[in-house]
Amino acid sequence: MVPPTLIQGPERPVIIQEDLLVTLRHQTRIVLHITSRDVTKRVAVGMMILFICWYGGARLTVLGTALAILVTEVIVLVTARFLPDRDEAIPVSLIVTVWATNAISTVAYLWPAVLMAQQTSVALLLTGFMWMFGIFVHISNTFVALPLYNWSQMIPGFLTAIYAIWIASFSGYTSNNNGEWLLLMALMVVYATNTFETLNQQKDTQRALNAARAEANARLKALEHMTRHDGLTGLYNRQAFDEELGHLLDRNKPGSHVAVFLLDLDGFKPINDTYSHDAGDTVLVAIGQRLDALASPTGLAARLGGDEFALAFPGVSSDRAALRLATRIIRDIEMPIAYGEKFLRIAASVGISLTGFGEDTVAALCSGADQAMYRAKGENGARAVLYDPTAFPVRLSLKDRQTLVEAIRTARIRPHYQPKVCLRTGVLSGFEALARWDHPTRGLLSPDAFLPQINELGLQGDFLLTMARHVLSDVAILVGEGFDPGQVSINMPDMALATHSSRLDLDRLITTFPAALPHLTFEITEDVFIARAGDIIKDSIAHFRRAGVRISLDDFGTGFASFQHLRQLEFDELKIDTSFVRDLGHDPAATVLVDGFLCIARGLGVDVIAEGVETETQRDILLSMGCRHAQGYLFGRAMPLDETRIRLASGGSRLPPVGTVPVKAIAGPVC
Repeated sequence: MVPPTLIQGPERPVIIQEDLLVTLRHQTRIVLHITSRDVTKRVAVGMMILFICWYGGARLTVLGTALAILVTEVIVLVTARFLPDRDEAIPVSLIVTVWATNAISTVAYLWPAVLMAQQTSVALLLTGFMWMFGIFVHISNTFVALPLYNWSQMIPGFLTAIYAIWIASFSGYTSNNNGEWLLLMALMVVYATNTFETLNQQKDTQRALNAARAEANARLKALEHMTRHDGLTGLYNRQAFDEELGHLLDRNKPGSHVAVFLLDLDGFKPINDTYSHDAGDTVLVAIGQRLDALASPTGLAARLGGDEFALAFPGVSSDRAALRLATRIIRDIEMPIAYGEKFLRIAASVGISLTGFGEDTVAALCSGADQAMYRAKGENGARAVLYDPTAFPVRLSLKDRQTLVEAIRTARIRPHYQPKVCLRTGVLSGFEALARWDHPTRGLLSPDAFLPQINELGLQGDFLLTMARHVLSDVAILVGEGFDPGQVSINMPDMALATHSSRLDLDRLITTFPAALPHLTFEITEDVFIARAGDIIKDSIAHFRRAGVRISLDDFGTGFASFQHLRQLEFDELKIDTSFVRDLGHDPAATVLVDGFLCIARGLGVDVIAEGVETETQRDILLSMGCRHAQGYLFGRAMPLDETRIRLASGGSRLPPVGTVPVKAIAGPVC
């Protein structure tokens, strides 16, 4: 077997070279900054020591050393002017120039020690060696943070010092005159001054480094706080809550429970809409402060997003204790919140999940609390609900999701078509597309059996677009075969009209099947009037009407529409809900309401379709009121495409029309 070092060997030099080049570029930039800043000081001190060498008699060599010092300093200044900006790489040629120049400069500044070592004066010898030591102190202190550059100067410096000592070993020393000792004393003063200044600069540098380190640590802590906390309330965010809840579960003592509370504020949107988003933020901050106070010191508080919060507490002894704690949470939330001169009030629905009733993981506890919270929102008077695995439906697994995705992809979920007929003539006037799942083991399933799963798994978008594609394709096929399918309606949830991307997807589908456009109706419910993206939905409806799509208002009378809403929305058809049609003939109130719906439709100039017609009595009453179109089991159940084609070819409805002879549907939906 080949050792790993041999396998990786060819790649390592490249990595090392790249890392070394980056280091050299970084250190070169710092070196140029430092050396170009101290040029005047170095030249002045260098000329002083050269004057001492001149005094000692080495005059010819002094001129050459002075020239070397001046040339290297000029090169440093010129090179610094050509230093690229920080976001640009320094050329290798510039790096070589800087490092070679500073190596030569080191030798030039140390050369006076060599010159003085050649003299016979003990004072000059000491002066030279003191100068040499001063140079070493300056280099080591100034460039201590740049190891490569430091050694690139120290190595030629050591070689020069060794040479000076070697020369001094051959010299015969004599006693010195007073002038030479005075020069030595003067140099000692200069040396001491420079040493103290260097040390002070080193302290300043260290203080600057410490300040930079403290600032970096503070910014790091602030960044860490931002990534783990909600920007508005300061509570943990979802990710941090999950992490801390995991730690809480790890520390939980045997015999006690960890309780997770999931809270959804009730009535928050009206505050936002009525008083502004600033009022909404004030409410969220106040709720956050109250929950944080409740959680301290051992619990956790988090804002998961929007108006949804979470709490977790260790050491909860029982179900009853958890419910008492939930009551306290709700009471604190319901306390009025000051906003300007007003006091805002808000409530909350709380779902609770405890350890010890199944899988004690973060995901399981949060999922249980989430299910309990949604039940609390849906049940009248139940403000807090405790999750019980035996009383809640089992959440869908990844396998369930994959099964649904595969059913959508392979067209096992396809549209079936329920007839809509003209009540007076019995002629087919169109169809409503209803989803059916041809399940491999459970048979044909209606939407009630799988639509909740699709919604829970977040597959609404894929499901809707796939269904719409099937419907448009089927209609285009029927038209191509010479049939007139009338108006074929597709149920269009508000979320499909609430985004520009969904609108574009539907536009592309309509463009793909132009033959289907004259026969296309989108059915929407009255929920569009209370949807958060109501304005966008209304724009989408107007957009599709301009494109030629008819709009039908489904389940009319059961939602939240007001007469003012009816004036704001553009639509072509009302569908009277099954709940009203079912009671015709034995509930006078139903008759009055249906008659009122028909009057409204006539006044608005829109068509009406009665849903859920199952008896001849219902049909006759609707006819007597002037209702023209209907659908229901009386006229046929939803059928696959092949049976729909047969129905169109045979024509008529399954019941004989009232006072007329059946008319073939292939001749067109006349009513």
